Amino acid sequence: MILGVIPARYGSTRFPGKALAKINGKPLVELVWERAKKAKRLDRLVVATDDRRILETVRRFGGEAVMTASDLVSGTDRVWEVTKETTAQLIVNIQGDEPLITPMMVDRLVEALEQEPKAQMATLRFPMKTAKGYTQPNVVKVVTDRDGWALYFSRSPIPACREERRLPALWYKHIGLYAYRRKLLEQFVRWGASALEIAEGLEQLRALEHGVRIKVLDSPGDTVGVDTPEDLERVESLLKNA
Repeated sequence: MILGVIPARYGSTRFPGKALAKINGKPLVELVWERAKKAKRLDRLVVATDDRRILETVRRFGGEAVMTASDLVSGTDRVWEVTKETTAQLIVNIQGDEPLITPMMVDRLVEALEQEPKAQMATLRFPMKTAKGYTQPNVVKVVTDRDGWALYFSRSPIPACREERRLPALWYKHIGLYAYRRKLLEQFVRWGASALEIAEGLEQLRALEHGVRIKVLDSPGDTVGVDTPEDLERVESLLKNA
């Protein structure tokens, strides 16, 4: 079974209750659900939440939601909490604050693990055309080898190229959707936070520090994560003009 999990907690530090914030009249979590539900490669899609308001909202619009422990450290822990009660062997962690994801993004991650036996984990990247995102700490950058295996993820500008005219071809924004093999996901949550993960505030570095091979695929499109009320307005505008 291939399982998609949307972790959605209520107590976001920068934007409490954002999962229920409205975009064009619909809760954020519903927009994410609707797009993920169209993925062809998922057998089941579940919202994992720590809040009954989110649970009830998801069930009202016809989605499946389960309650998880309130003291879980991260969304990945929430994904595993759901996964361990299933027989799923491939799991996709679909961020609950990414309303512009597409079904193709989800399917591409699943197909990567099905087609590449060496890949224990897969994620996405998208080229950046200007220096704006490159210099912003809230935009995570990724560098890979020639075959698309992750070398490093950082909030800092990487790679640090000396020839400015060559930079754009090497700038890649990381899009935070992940696919895992079940065994790796179980091990990942048991490892606990690593040194680089804590330093950068990037959970995927935990996997790299433990020698996990992460396949990084080219995304068919960009996304806009919702971290602030201003991001809601930006997403709403993009959807209206799509």
